[in-house]
Amino acid sequence: MGTEGKLSSKDILKMINKKAGRTIAFSGDQENPADIKDWIPTGSRWLDSIICRGQSAGIPVGRVSEIAGLESSGKSYMAGQIAHQAQAKGIKVLFFDSEATMTSEFLEKLGCDMESENQILIIQPEDIEQVLETMEMLMGQDPDNRYLFIVDSLAVTPCRADLEKDFNPQSSMAQMPRVLSIGMKKLTTSLSQTQSTFLVLNQLKTNINVNNPMMMISQPWFTPGGKAIIYAYSLRIWLTGMKGKKTFIEDARGYRIGSEVKAKLEKSKFGTQGRICNFKILWGGENVGIMNDESLLSAIKSSDRLTNSGAWYTLKGYDKKFQAATFPKLMQTDEKFAKVVDDI
Repeated sequence: MGTEGKLSSKDILKMINKKAGRTIAFSGDQENPADIKDWIPTGSRWLDSIICRGQSAGIPVGRVSEIAGLESSGKSYMAGQIAHQAQAKGIKVLFFDSEATMTSEFLEKLGCDMESENQILIIQPEDIEQVLETMEMLMGQDPDNRYLFIVDSLAVTPCRADLEKDFNPQSSMAQMPRVLSIGMKKLTTSLSQTQSTFLVLNQLKTNINVNNPMMMISQPWFTPGGKAIIYAYSLRIWLTGMKGKKTFIEDARGYRIGSEVKAKLEKSKFGTQGRICNFKILWGGENVGIMNDESLLSAIKSSDRLTNSGAWYTLKGYDKKFQAATFPKLMQTDEKFAKVVDDI
């Protein structure tokens, strides 16, 4: 007890935790599970750098995040990259493949471990309830392990009510949002306390609002799943394909093996909402993944430390001129050059 019989903050903390039977209250001198202690890189250095100011971030560990996009915009590729990065941190990855398209060969191309004890588990769930129940079971029975749960994609995953009804969309209207509302209430705290991460892949759908046509212009896209899960997201990344023939990457034979993607932070609890970047993804050929170095030149073009005259660029802090074509090679071979770019 504190002075004059009043309860001190530490006394109150002990009483709350004793009543709960576990640690749910934290003081300023304790580690708060709500604090972001770790990030899982997305595979794009430019995207990682705009998620949280002042550091190279990624997907926040212990939170719920979303990557939504148009068709062929790179959602599954980024999920594979994130899974690879999570494994490198010792995080166990469960990939809920509702679309039944994620192959072991594809994940191996992205560098994912498919053979050791820490290998990725690919699950084809029957419904969204099964996804949420599996997450709850693992975090409850194995709280000492950190998990990355990926669902690909929320728009394709049915709920049990969908499977029990006919094909009439009116039969199970609004069931998914109701299920997710309950699921997020139950799981958000568990994710934080076990330092596990829930990554939701979703689809961008055209916003057809006949009552308010202007809304279709200001907000052309929406994501399925209802509002409840949107409130649970700490980070929302929306991917749209860049327009034009020049945005496609072709091999020597003229076959398309990659494309350029625009990423926008639709929601961020880290002070960076609305920021945009673009990068190229190789999705064909031998080398599958994000072309980081090629995109970083675009990332630093707005900096006053970079000037250009014709085809030649000058970087403040680096004493040699260079051209756009040599930028990726300099990033790989010149440590001083790469450090200046990273600082910017």
